[in-house]
Amino acid sequence: MPEHMRAHAVEVMVPATSANLGPGFDCLGLAIGVHDRVTAMVTDDPGIAVTVEGEGAETLPRGESHLVARAMLAAWSAMELPPAGAVLTCVNAIPQGRGMGSSAAAIVAGLLLGRALVADGEERLAPADVLDLATRMEGHPDNVAAALLGGFTTAWVETPGADSVHARAVSHRVHPDVVPVVIVPPVAMPTREARRMLPDMVEREDAVFNVGRAALLVHALTSDPALLMSATEDRLHQDARAAAYPQSHELVAALRSRGIPAVISGAGPSVLALADSTAAPAVLAAAPEGWQAVVVPVDVAGARVHING
Repeated sequence: MPEHMRAHAVEVMVPATSANLGPGFDCLGLAIGVHDRVTAMVTDDPGIAVTVEGEGAETLPRGESHLVARAMLAAWSAMELPPAGAVLTCVNAIPQGRGMGSSAAAIVAGLLLGRALVADGEERLAPADVLDLATRMEGHPDNVAAALLGGFTTAWVETPGADSVHARAVSHRVHPDVVPVVIVPPVAMPTREARRMLPDMVEREDAVFNVGRAALLVHALTSDPALLMSATEDRLHQDARAAAYPQSHELVAALRSRGIPAVISGAGPSVLALADSTAAPAVLAAAPEGWQAVVVPVDVAGARVHING
């Protein structure tokens, strides 16, 4: 075993995330209390052997093509270290391809595992470097920022379009009266397919509308949930992708008609309702047959690392 590597196993727990939250396309995210748990240990054998339990157990790749393994390798490369052999165990609870940040969770888990398996990893790879790497792998910072930091996050890129991505993010505390409810359909919708449905250009009026609503959403989620209906309105992405998830789109409209702030979670097709304690039962009852509806807490801690031994 390389001398710079830890002999002990490392475990990472990463929360699911819901991005966009209506108007905050690619910049706002919320960490919620559904978690993937990933454990890794360095071995003397070459390559990364992967086992998967839970969500994605029948479909996710094994070996170094698995996204967590790829992120581990990316972390070691960023630290200018050669790849090590490892065994990786993934116990997944985040649904795959449902707009709940499964790929962001895998990327964050792999980067944090790769760093923690190196004895002086935190000195070699700063938190800002982890966010940059995660954003580069994911393509945008909203989900990865929420997965890393927890809570309700605002994320942005300092130098968009440059060769070197410099992502930044801040986390806000969510008002205690907000009760997130996720409604998850049985069918997946890959994010890249949903993105292909978006127009290359938007009307100035729609852009200004979303800027105002996104600014209001920060205030509403943190200080005044009574404003969440207006704050979660969107003109940039949800209607444009309605044909990809018509039942989800109809569910959002039905909940909103009852005064419940509901949005498409990420790229869909899951639905997120930012309810309160009195409205949460109605959201649960509105779930279509075959869908899973659950009240979830806001995850305020973000990704956690535990070094065994």
